[in-house]
Amino acid sequence: MIQCKDCELCQIGPDGRRTFKCDPFLNIKEPECIAKWQLIRLDMLVASYQEMMKWYGKLAPLQDKLISYMQREINELDETESWKLDVDEDEDEKEDEETL
Repeated sequence: MIQCKDCELCQIGPDGRRTFKCDPFLNIKEPECIAKWQLIRLDMLVASYQEMMKWYGKLAPLQDKLISYMQREINELDETESWKLDVDEDEDEKEDEETL
């Protein structure tokens, strides 16, 4: 099995970063290359997921503030319209008393 650093499809940059030109559908040298390619892609997927979770962590306090603000606004709306409901309840009580 050849190492990636010895393969012509692998380029190592001046900063040590490796760039792989291999494509599992076109130009794989050895069967082990597919397993390595899958590990690289899996590592990229995990890194993306971790970055997404960091963003969610940053957005969580903002989301909590928005939800509490919306709940406060809804409660205020309910309170302002409570007089409408109180009248209906009073009428129901009067009707109940009249029927007795």
